[in-house]
Amino acid sequence: MLWVDKHRPTRLQQLSYHGKLTQRLSSLADEPGGLPHLLFYGPPGSGKKTRIMALLRQVFGPGAERLRLDKRTFTTPTKRTVEINMISSNYHIEMAPGDAGLNDRYVIQDVIKEMAQNKNIANVGEGGGGGSSIFASSSSNKTNDDENNIVKQKAQYKVVILVEVDKLTRQAQAALRRTMEKYSSSCRLILCCSNPSKVIEPVRSRCLGIRIAAPSHDEICNVLKTVSRKENIALADELAVNIARASNRNLRRALLMLESCYVTSRDDSPKELKASIPIPHTDWERYIAQLAVGIINEQSPNSLIAAREKLYELLINCIPAQVILKTLVMDLIPNLDDSIKGQVVQWAAFYEHRIALGSKEIFHIEAFIAKFMAIYKKYLNDLFG
Repeated sequence: MLWVDKHRPTRLQQLSYHGKLTQRLSSLADEPGGLPHLLFYGPPGSGKKTRIMALLRQVFGPGAERLRLDKRTFTTPTKRTVEINMISSNYHIEMAPGDAGLNDRYVIQDVIKEMAQNKNIANVGEGGGGGSSIFASSSSNKTNDDENNIVKQKAQYKVVILVEVDKLTRQAQAALRRTMEKYSSSCRLILCCSNPSKVIEPVRSRCLGIRIAAPSHDEICNVLKTVSRKENIALADELAVNIARASNRNLRRALLMLESCYVTSRDDSPKELKASIPIPHTDWERYIAQLAVGIINEQSPNSLIAAREKLYELLINCIPAQVILKTLVMDLIPNLDDSIKGQVVQWAAFYEHRIALGSKEIFHIEAFIAKFMAIYKKYLNDLFG
């Protein structure tokens, strides 16, 4: 098991940063009326999913941690079938409806409608009949009497966790608004996203917003020290600081970097991580860096064709288009004069918005590269006459 999963906190009290936020979530879990609809938002690696699962554990008890993977098939009005993988327990379900593409609104409507029409979750936890297959209790996942008492006292509703809500189509978000209004008495929604500005205002206004800020460098260093101590490894302070800075305040990425450093240096010093150990970077980041160098060195149709091949390679390896565009811009900016940096960033934001609206992501990334080449070529011509 990866360290990022092995040492993931399971209780709100175990979270070592954002103490005021932890207190706020604890008070929400103990409210007599139950949880409201929630919208967790923040940068990747800030701990959104960890806090959501810790919150569910406090509401429903240990049974919320007994997860299983379900594959559901949905049929659209045009008789097309859509398959979605979902993670579920006896008390909640987690899914990414954006994986269904343009059919995401049918997935949202069917799942929430099916859940809301089932029997009370406390009865399902006791093994009562009439529930759907999503929440059917198997012989290996039956809850004990204490857990059932917790559910009876604290929560008489079901929870649906929708991740990457900012990637849903406008039609799906509109359907989500209507559905969450209709079944609010028996079903609670917890939405999770990185960019709340891409979520329509009617959905945001019906949820309590919970902002999860990225941890600071010092907080990441403390977590790295804690994990190293649990693994009986001596971590140099300088290496911890270097990893925290290289992770861009992404805690998940910092832990993966720490484990990579340990794996690569295990033969030399199996119980010690020295400051001189190089921090590994992912292959796709180095690939984008090569793409940026090629764009800077030559602005021509041949260079654009070569960039297209690299973009195809990145996309077929499941690197998100927004991540490619952002990383590319961050690699280009240090090589530019201050007079054109603002213009480049402006066009990057323009084409990032186009990516969210369109369906062919490579078109918009390639259009940005062509626009950058035109801007940079004009700058060079003006500079050298």
